[in-house]
Amino acid sequence: MREYNFDGIVGPTHNYGGLSPGNLASALHGGEVSHPRAAALQGLEKMRFVAGLGVGQGVLPPQPRPSLKALRALGFTGTDEQVITRAAREANHLLRLTSSAAAMWTANAATGAPSEDTADGRMHLTPANLQQMFHRALEAETTHAVLGAIFADARHFAVHAPLPGGGHFADEGAANHTRLVTPGHRAVHLLAWGRSAWRDDVRHPTRFPARQTYEASQALARLHQLDPAQVLLPQQAPEGIDAGAFHTDVLAVGNGGFLMLHALAFADADGLLKTLRERLGEGFTYALAGAEELPAKDAVKAYPFNSQVLTLPDGTMAIIAPEESRDTPSARRFLDRVLAEDNPVQQVHYLDVRQSMNNGGGPACLRQRVWLTDAERAAVKANVFYTPELHTALAAWVTKHYREDLRAQDLADPQLARETLTALDALTGLLGLGSVYDFQR
Repeated sequence: MREYNFDGIVGPTHNYGGLSPGNLASALHGGEVSHPRAAALQGLEKMRFVAGLGVGQGVLPPQPRPSLKALRALGFTGTDEQVITRAAREANHLLRLTSSAAAMWTANAATGAPSEDTADGRMHLTPANLQQMFHRALEAETTHAVLGAIFADARHFAVHAPLPGGGHFADEGAANHTRLVTPGHRAVHLLAWGRSAWRDDVRHPTRFPARQTYEASQALARLHQLDPAQVLLPQQAPEGIDAGAFHTDVLAVGNGGFLMLHALAFADADGLLKTLRERLGEGFTYALAGAEELPAKDAVKAYPFNSQVLTLPDGTMAIIAPEESRDTPSARRFLDRVLAEDNPVQQVHYLDVRQSMNNGGGPACLRQRVWLTDAERAAVKANVFYTPELHTALAAWVTKHYREDLRAQDLADPQLARETLTALDALTGLLGLGSVYDFQR
């Protein structure tokens, strides 16, 4: 079984909407001029780098934005151009919400479980409903269609519908999921959560909203047919959420038998680590940063835990961190310590993903982990696995279709929407996905 990192291609309407309470970078940069072409090319360069390390790499297409379907459902009628013009004039905030660029962070796209962990021997994926915020809840339908088109062979894959139930089962995807495994031991799935819909014994954050529910994490474990002995449901620390860690992957990241976490990642970090050692044995290692070594505000600013931790072909691990972690002294010192300690990590690489970081997403936000056997890999017929040829084609596609700069007022330009639909229609042909967007049906 091999891990593939499916990165979302940054969309043509990449913009800084500042739409997410609790996402400090998004709020800080809201309304600034964005650079869609540079953002997409930065993302492609990260994919190229990861693939160059010998790690499996795939791509997922952007979502159509603005969501004309959503605007029509909210009462705006007429041609595409008329819908956008009227929304801009009468309810500009709705145009901003339906033009969100947040779908670029495919860590929120779905939660997955590999076939070796599931009772039916298939790889399972559940698209996140993202019910906590309107602009993100719009993503689920398209994500379901895209994943269904890529992982279409029902002999190997089970692509579930998003969880029902609105806020009671609010699901934020793999940003709250960590799979850990060591030789000789069964994998353990951490399905973290920030609030409960029904439990009255839970302490919640007070400054920012907790997005994932306990009940959603339970449901994912059931849907993916995971043995209860392989599932842990740790609560996110309310203090961590209030510090800006809106998802678990802002303060924790795991890979193989290694977990890197901040003391404010989980409500009971010490208890969780003890349980993991019992479940995974001596092969389990971790690096824990305390608040004195790495203040939470620095961790949220620099995103050292929103790094990708990757297993290389020789069995060692590499960390792919944002340049902000290198440039923030406390984050850099922590990663230097990780590199020096007795654990599988032997490399740290700092990449420029600033266009994403300015909107609140680091390297780990940009990828969805998918574990595939050789037979499962062969069952995927879409052209979504990284090759140098695909990279060249995607870079040319971005250069042709993307604007260099985008300002908030540009979202009201009907021509931008027309450019986006034209670009996405061409991309689905390039990737061999068929008609996955509502405007194509």
